[in-house]
Amino acid sequence: MKTKPDLSFWKLWNLSFGFFGVQIAYALQSANISRIFATLGADPHSLSYFWILPPLMGIIVQPIIGSMSDKTWCRFGRRLPYLILGAAIAVIVMCLLPNAGSFGLTVAGAMIFGFIALMFLDTSINMAMQPFKMLVGDMVNERQKGLAYSIQSFLCNAGSLVGYLAPIIFTAIGISNIAPKGEIPASVTYAFYVGAAILILCVLYTFWKVKEMPPKEYAEFHGFADEVKDDKPARKESMLSLLIHAPKVFWTVGLVQFFCWCAFMYMWTYTNGAIADTVWDTHDTSSAAYQEAGNWVGVLFAVQAIGSVIWAMVIPQFKDRKLVYSLSLLLGAVGFVSTMFIHDQYLLFVSYLLIGCAWAAMLALPFTILTNSISGKNMGTYLGLFNGTICLPQIVAASIGGLLLSLVGGSQVYMLVLAGVLLAAGALSVFFIKETYAEKK
Repeated sequence: MKTKPDLSFWKLWNLSFGFFGVQIAYALQSANISRIFATLGADPHSLSYFWILPPLMGIIVQPIIGSMSDKTWCRFGRRLPYLILGAAIAVIVMCLLPNAGSFGLTVAGAMIFGFIALMFLDTSINMAMQPFKMLVGDMVNERQKGLAYSIQSFLCNAGSLVGYLAPIIFTAIGISNIAPKGEIPASVTYAFYVGAAILILCVLYTFWKVKEMPPKEYAEFHGFADEVKDDKPARKESMLSLLIHAPKVFWTVGLVQFFCWCAFMYMWTYTNGAIADTVWDTHDTSSAAYQEAGNWVGVLFAVQAIGSVIWAMVIPQFKDRKLVYSLSLLLGAVGFVSTMFIHDQYLLFVSYLLIGCAWAAMLALPFTILTNSISGKNMGTYLGLFNGTICLPQIVAASIGGLLLSLVGGSQVYMLVLAGVLLAAGALSVFFIKETYAEKK
């Protein structure tokens, strides 16, 4: 089996640059979905149900995109066509979603429209996001893979900063942050418009700069050249067969993922209501104070992204990958639990910097560990299936979120404490992982 050559820094950068734009879209969604649906009239106990849709679409779309792209080859490549299609759909939907309350619909009609728009937005984001993970697995050798995913993590967090801060920046320059009851403030709407424009420009850059390997060359680097004929991809096994024969590390990392992604689902769902309560002392979703808290959520998530960027530079300094993985999750757990005791909006920066440490590890380490353990023959399908370890826990968390909120007396800050407990469980689960290396076999 041939060894993939080292790539220059800028080639590694180009592989993931479009992820910057995709992550802006994802950050706008993460920071504003609860705010949008609460503003449209959703009950706090129902908010978690709106969050079922994004991971549900992910668990359906990403394995399909992975499997289809494994079997695809055209003049534009195998992963890139799905990337450009997903980005194009996302741009359209990003211009529609924040206008859900502005079409003269009833409250129920506006929420149905918003729900359908969210479904299409998350489908398209998943379609655009998955190819970036696959491109690194396809084209980067084992030695550089950690660096490649670190670059992707940096661009991811840089995009998050833009998405999280956009509404408060627009508010600062004079765009209204309040709106008539049932309508989304212009600051949020314009943030989605600008995010859509940046998304398509970044994806077009990667589409233009990256040239994927043709099937025969790809097969030579991944050890199955004898299965490729006439420059066509090899026939692939079924997803069920691959799942049954998945390496053990797929499942042990998946266990850690379960606890982590449940925790972050509760962060995205309940941070707005939690800090509106503990810092701004309001539960009125139509009040200026609640909308100010909504903007501050973007700032806190941006602080989380900054913490993630800083910690991502620390992670490679650890020789023991499992140790730094576990430590990162424990720091995030402390960050979540601390939100219960903090009533100053600026002191919350400490909490979210710590949460950023967990996020940095979640973005880079699981994919490095997994892609090292599998051959390139079914890289896309396995990465698509592995996305189930991200989506399924979010579905579970969202499904029972309303019930858990009732059990803690309706206190949304207690849901953030629960997130901390879940991250601590994830930190302990890290030690079940035993790393393997497919390319060394």
